[in-house]
Amino acid sequence: MDKFISVPVTGETNFLVSVADVIAIQIGDASGPASNPTTATTITFNSANKAVFTHAAVTANEFRDSLQSAMTAALATSWTNVVADYVPPTAVSAITVS
Repeated sequence: MDKFISVPVTGETNFLVSVADVIAIQIGDASGPASNPTTATTITFNSANKAVFTHAAVTANEFRDSLQSAMTAALATSWTNVVADYVPPTAVSAITVS
């Protein structure tokens, strides 16, 4: 059973992000971990797809650690709980999937 976290995005409806097949959560955007370390966080999936979160500035690890904790908590719930709400430590302005 796939599981998702529901991420609020400023000015849009919530975005469902899969917590299955995640191989990495990195600080920075798709151009590399050194780029935008406090305003972007990237999830890389086993399929090589990426989801880049653009968010308000936080300490380099704060958003990544929060995202990891939310995903771990979602995976620990019953298989009937498919979507878990995620409250990010700061506003998310966009999520780009590639």
